[in-house]
Amino acid sequence: MRRALLELLLLGVAGSLVGCWVLLYELAYSTESLAHALFPGLVVAALLGLPLLAGGAVGVLAAAIAIAFVGRIPLVERDTGVAVVITSLFGLGVVLALSPSSPPGLESLLFGDLLGVTRGDLVISGVLVAATGAAVVTLHRPLLVAGFDRGSAGAFGAKPFLVDAALLVLIAVGVLVGVQALGNLLVISLLVGPAAAARQLVDRLPAMMGLATVFAWTSAIAGLYASYYLDIAAGAAVAAATVAMFLIAALVGVLRDT
Repeated sequence: MRRALLELLLLGVAGSLVGCWVLLYELAYSTESLAHALFPGLVVAALLGLPLLAGGAVGVLAAAIAIAFVGRIPLVERDTGVAVVITSLFGLGVVLALSPSSPPGLESLLFGDLLGVTRGDLVISGVLVAATGAAVVTLHRPLLVAGFDRGSAGAFGAKPFLVDAALLVLIAVGVLVGVQALGNLLVISLLVGPAAAARQLVDRLPAMMGLATVFAWTSAIAGLYASYYLDIAAGAAVAAATVAMFLIAALVGVLRDT
């Protein structure tokens, strides 16, 4: 339970820092799609005994190449191509993970194994979270300029394409941090949920990031306690607590504005 809590606290920091930019750039659906695109790479890495980070990187690269290829097919819109590629890759990952010949335990990549977090996982998560924090601080100005005024971003030294690519890398790292704890299907809840809840109550970005972190940590503690006393899955309990936190924040925001 202590290791699970530490993992969630780390994920809460990374998810809040990146999640606020995800909302401001309106990339929530793209973030979910990216998480699904990572899945077959994660499964193959687990089957071969390789680091999940390496498998996730390969999965993202394969998805990008496939989307670019499908996008060149006449009469196929870009959104349609993205949907076809993402669902195909995710389906491939599920087939590999749940096939009878696969070793037991791979299904944890779907739903996570929060109570199975090891000290090694905590070290890796800590390094990735530290790198994410440093990157967010370094990229704060370019992200701000490109996010709010893309047309004039070049005049301020920011290149929107490179900024978008950097943000997608940060999102991928955030997904990789959370896969061990919450799995591929539930990790988005802690990447988007706390930031969405904070957005209901504050407008300034630093305050939004701080409040999102508090919401993420509160959801983590509440979810773990619910898991322990109600004897339910830990990852699902944390995800449910995050959704409940968002609903409460949304209600408070509505009441405040009325």
